[in-house]
Amino acid sequence: MPEIKILTEADLRTLVPLDIDAVNCVEQGFAVLAGGSVVMPPIMTLMVPDHNGEVCVKSAYVPGIDSFAMKMSPGFFDNPKLGLPSTSGLMVLFSSKTGILEALLLDNGYLTDVRTAAAGAVAARHLAKADASTVCVIGAGVQARLQLKALSLVRPIASAVIWARDNAKADALATELRDEMGIDVSAKEDVAAAVSSADIVVTTTPASTPLVMSDWLRPGQLVIAMGSDQEHKVELEPGCLARADLYVPDSQSQCAVKGELRSALSVGVVPPEMQFAELGEVVVGNLSGRRSESDIIIADLTGTGVQDTAIATLARQRAEAKGAGTTFNS
Repeated sequence: MPEIKILTEADLRTLVPLDIDAVNCVEQGFAVLAGGSVVMPPIMTLMVPDHNGEVCVKSAYVPGIDSFAMKMSPGFFDNPKLGLPSTSGLMVLFSSKTGILEALLLDNGYLTDVRTAAAGAVAARHLAKADASTVCVIGAGVQARLQLKALSLVRPIASAVIWARDNAKADALATELRDEMGIDVSAKEDVAAAVSSADIVVTTTPASTPLVMSDWLRPGQLVIAMGSDQEHKVELEPGCLARADLYVPDSQSQCAVKGELRSALSVGVVPPEMQFAELGEVVVGNLSGRRSESDIIIADLTGTGVQDTAIATLARQRAEAKGAGTTFNS
């Protein structure tokens, strides 16, 4: 009978830190996605409205990778009131050749956090100004922390401001990151000023009403919107897409249903027939990214199954090389 590798969150935190290798792994996933051979079904979502919850199932078969992942990712956004994290979940890895179960990655959402932050870094690497040094983070949760760390891997980040509805949380996170990263990080109560002050703006919330207005944007900025990944979510005023010189989705079909593109389409800011260069096409050089220092660019990152297969496969490969985890004989 086949052996199944079981990896815990503790194993995975050791095996797959948020570093440049994780960024490169996710970037390669986007590059393969641009080739058109990836099989990536639409996201399946189970809503749990009574408890402000949702569960997403994502997957992708990536030619050239020996395994494929299926990820179950719950997000229950009232959990912090209970002293619990808002996200959790696990990934299951199957053989691409036989479909046989190969590994259980009991990551409690950790790998999703890493690959999501890494995607932000990929966007910044290809779309931010080379000298981008200031960041505005909207939100004060786990992803807010990781996005700033990921951006620092690819751009010379010297300072950051954090805005959240709960200013006390923003201030606490700013203090933590200032001590950890050794850069100037502060909390701002004026969200418009926070957005306007930065070279890179990252939105990391489950908001259902816009938090960033179009008239706050300024020339040269990159906005990385990664919180809107369901039909009811939105972080950017739809007019932001009209102001942008370039809009780059991770997957246009997915963003049209769940991302910032959805709300822009719904109010007619973007015509339904318009086609955009996806992030993977920019990564491989099929289409240009930033064309001038003054471009306003929006990256719409809803999270793709190809990212999950890429990061899960990296985790399993490192586990095999280091003899990590527990082997279960089924």
